[in-house]
Amino acid sequence: MPLQEFKMVSADNNQSFTNGPQDNRAELATRQIPIMTLSSANNPLTAPLAPPSGRSATELAAARFAIKGNAIITGGAGGLALHAGRALLEHGLSSLLLLDLASTFASSKESLSELRHDFPQSTIYEMVLDVTDASAVKVAFEEAASMLGQIDILCCFAGIVGCDHAISASSELWRKVIDVNLTGSFLCAQAAAQYMIASEKGGSILFTSSISAHHVNFPQPQAVYNVSKAGVSHLTRNLATEWAVHGIRVNCLSPGYMDTVLNAGENLKAMRDVWASRCPYGRMGDPEEVTGAVVLLCSERGGRYMTGCDLIVDGGAMAFC
Repeated sequence: MPLQEFKMVSADNNQSFTNGPQDNRAELATRQIPIMTLSSANNPLTAPLAPPSGRSATELAAARFAIKGNAIITGGAGGLALHAGRALLEHGLSSLLLLDLASTFASSKESLSELRHDFPQSTIYEMVLDVTDASAVKVAFEEAASMLGQIDILCCFAGIVGCDHAISASSELWRKVIDVNLTGSFLCAQAAAQYMIASEKGGSILFTSSISAHHVNFPQPQAVYNVSKAGVSHLTRNLATEWAVHGIRVNCLSPGYMDTVLNAGENLKAMRDVWASRCPYGRMGDPEEVTGAVVLLCSERGGRYMTGCDLIVDGGAMAFC
């Protein structure tokens, strides 16, 4: 599927740049801007679903949060991602493709083995991918479409942290964090959406943002990380609007401080104490506590009318903002 030409205008040098040759500012007066198309009430891809066929309360409850089809999870061998993948499988997911770096697959080997042992009826694939490599993302999703047959769900969990004082933070750190957290999310969503559109069946895309998108963290300085996650949250709203007509729901999850390897270690104990003291629950979150939100936002029925949503799961921390 061809992509629309990308044009960027620089106010500093009065030039505009395209994928092709440079052209001048005078052409801006005659340019044509693409027009967004929204969905309509008679679009079957966004219309309400027919009532479930089950009759008992148990059957109806199960149908509400059933997960159908195949899913791809980036950063898939990480702690939160593995909990999310397990939850999707528990709710009926057929096939799961985990995308991550080779080093993360190696360190999560035992957890991956347990996942396969617990879900022998499901197919679980692994594929090494650097989400910042646009060419590699394109190839990975081509292989994924061939492997899975159809891409129904994409969950983007790939991300890195970056804590440094803004006055001394390097440009390399800035670019790396933005590239992984924001650009990588966009590249994977764009690739998945192309297959979802081609299938004419829609799908669900779930980004991982953070409470860092909503306020300034304390006590650690991490402007670059916060900006990257604010970008993810706003990207969610933009893509949800553009892709609704294709039946693609785009949402994001904003966890608070979670008890994962990223926040572990004796060196961070003082930080953890501060984070807990500023949370109404008085503690950090357990990775299992994000899975309900994941299932809701990925479920075809339960999350049917939810798109452009940024769901905060933080023990009440943002209530102070």
